[in-house]
Amino acid sequence: MVLTGLGFFIFLSACQATLAASQNPTALPPSLPPHGQTPLVIKPTTSPNNIMLQPSLTATSILPQPTVSSQSLLNFYFPDSEVVFSPSAIDFSVQNYLDQTTGFLKGHREYLKSTAWTSAAAIIERVAIENSINPRLLLTLLELNCGCVSGELGEGVEKDYLLGNTDYHRQGLFRQLSWAASRLSAGYYGWKAGQFSEIPLQDGSTISIDRTWNAGSVAVVYFLAFYEPEIARRAVQPESDFLAVHRRLFGDFEKRASAVEPLLPPGLTQPPFILPFEMGRMWAFTSGPHVVWETEGALAALDFAPATYDHGCVPTDAWVTAVADGVVVRSEFGGVILELDDPAGAPADGFEQSGWAVLYLHIAEQGRVAVGQRLKAGERIGQPSCEGGRATGTHVHIARKYNGEWIPAAGSIPFVLDGWIAQAGEKPYEGTLVKDGQEVIARPYGSYVTKIARPTLTPTP
Repeated sequence: MVLTGLGFFIFLSACQATLAASQNPTALPPSLPPHGQTPLVIKPTTSPNNIMLQPSLTATSILPQPTVSSQSLLNFYFPDSEVVFSPSAIDFSVQNYLDQTTGFLKGHREYLKSTAWTSAAAIIERVAIENSINPRLLLTLLELNCGCVSGELGEGVEKDYLLGNTDYHRQGLFRQLSWAASRLSAGYYGWKAGQFSEIPLQDGSTISIDRTWNAGSVAVVYFLAFYEPEIARRAVQPESDFLAVHRRLFGDFEKRASAVEPLLPPGLTQPPFILPFEMGRMWAFTSGPHVVWETEGALAALDFAPATYDHGCVPTDAWVTAVADGVVVRSEFGGVILELDDPAGAPADGFEQSGWAVLYLHIAEQGRVAVGQRLKAGERIGQPSCEGGRATGTHVHIARKYNGEWIPAAGSIPFVLDGWIAQAGEKPYEGTLVKDGQEVIARPYGSYVTKIARPTLTPTP
């Protein structure tokens, strides 16, 4: 077999993002029903020097905890499937929903560089699908803060800051929702990774959470902790403002959840995947487990770059390929989603919210596969590039999800490609691929230790 691109790698090819600290993936505990939960405990701090929670502080940054004492016992439950863009939301259309309202959002538009003047419905749908956050939840958070789903803007609400985060960098509906999705993801996946046991509030008190709590409940409380402490305290009441608004807008969410949960069934394993590039071409493993979207959430993504003597965002003749059989369900903004056929043999149903789906990001528009195209493992997806987000060089960013939930690359269901098993490093973007005593080490600049290629023959599982 002849391999092209051998020699020194002098590129910088990785996703450009920053996490506050490292995340250590652990097993994914299943969601528990509300009657199986231990109540939250709100604890006031006895230390006057407790650091206040700020918008940029996330589940990936753990504060030193002050000495605390218990104040009260509360109860709260919100299903995982109402946080994740899960099978329960497949048939939900934000546009159709807003068309039936008379609120501010129905006629609201915003100018985006990628899509010019864009409706609020299209913005909500885009943020939801890209981050895999339930669009119903995003609408509930908007209604809770600005009243603008069912009515006009609430008193004192600025139209550029509908969720109340007045950071200039979060101006506009798209950025407000992207921040919300990032914070929800930090709470949801940070909790599953065992990163925190308490959520600090703005007044220095904390909400202490027992391990029996499900990730969906924790994600909502974690998000609401950004606001005034009393809002977070009310949120964890069984008949909270948040739950009341969500029920008013979208009805019996517990019934919806019961039809699709648990999102990750017991014994779930990844189907066989091959490496995402063609045989006969050398690539580099440039980033170990890191976040999929935004700057917070599951460390579910890996990066690979074609070998080259050039650096930066340069054209390439290399191709990214399908890791398994499936159908293309999304192809836009530099990204492709391949919804996989069921391992038992049933063809993909065409919805990325159900079953296994694989995200490929930074795929060049020219030559990229179209929606509806059916692919076999090893067939071309498109060419790696810097399109679709910030990047330091030409590469592909790849991640998995199941029933809408991102699967950590080095968690209890590890990312396995042609037998290479992903392992996390001490920090995001660090890590290795291991196979039969061999090791490939992630490096953004590429070197001998990062080299990897498809075998000439992929064993049949």
